[in-house]
Amino acid sequence: MQSVMWKQAVEWLAAAARDPQECKREWDYGTGMALVEAGRYWDVLSVPDRLGLLALDYLWRDPLKVPPGPTLVDCAARRVGFFLPPDPVSEWVGSGVRHVGRGSWVAVPPPYRPAGRLEWLVPPDGTGSLHAPGTLESALREATETLAVLAPVSAEHAVADCW
Repeated sequence: MQSVMWKQAVEWLAAAARDPQECKREWDYGTGMALVEAGRYWDVLSVPDRLGLLALDYLWRDPLKVPPGPTLVDCAARRVGFFLPPDPVSEWVGSGVRHVGRGSWVAVPPPYRPAGRLEWLVPPDGTGSLHAPGTLESALREATETLAVLAPVSAEHAVADCW
């Protein structure tokens, strides 16, 4: 069952590449990363890692319910990318928030392993499940509010550590 899921996930993700066969070869024999096009099957909402990890934690509150959408982390850039339905007219607003849609390319590892600085926090499952924009927006809003409360505490703690 697991191998069927990975095969479906590979096919689903590779379908967004210009050449799906070359994409799969790159995953298996190249750098382990491939460029896939956003805007056709999905868009990506890229946010700073602290915000994204906290929002993902909120989405995962119910331990029996895995967040539905693929979620990617770029450890070097310190960003989290949430895959959501394509929406060329949506406007996501926030500090450090980037909406990646039609005409953009995203580097992704294969669904079954990390590659370099890229790793799936929630890998695609091959069904086409994506994050619901409204649910994601609520989680990001809640995470933003939590981080705003924690920021003054972190600053005080940093000053206290200097003494």
